[in-house]
Amino acid sequence: AQHLNHVCIAVRDIEDTLRFYQDVFGTVGADIEDLEDQGVRATLLRVGGSQLELIEPTEPAGSVARFIESRGEGLHHMCFEVEDLPGTLKRLDGAGVELIDSAPRDGLSGSIAFIHPKATRGVLIELVDSDTARR
Repeated sequence: AQHLNHVCIAVRDIEDTLRFYQDVFGTVGADIEDLEDQGVRATLLRVGGSQLELIEPTEPAGSVARFIESRGEGLHHMCFEVEDLPGTLKRLDGAGVELIDSAPRDGLSGSIAFIHPKATRGVLIELVDSDTARR
């Protein structure tokens, strides 16, 4: 990993949470985007040299809604920038690391893929290709 791109928090109300971070921490407002294929509304907030991602479920049966239902609002995943995401995924798969995505896909942060939490001591980890990463 080259850089921590963002830490993601799953929330019930993205607008309210965005206002909280702006009022309390002085973060700069960001556009909220609908990511229909992931069943969320999401935004990235600049925090120093990294970012904070907020996601709100839009699909009641989706994975983020289920996450909040079972665990409550809170830390959802961490995202690391890597060089050559396809090559990184092949290397991880060859080493027996359980992946959610075997190939890169488009995401809010760029070209992304997820590693299964079973392989990372319980933490969902997103990887973003450094060539496409939004910073």
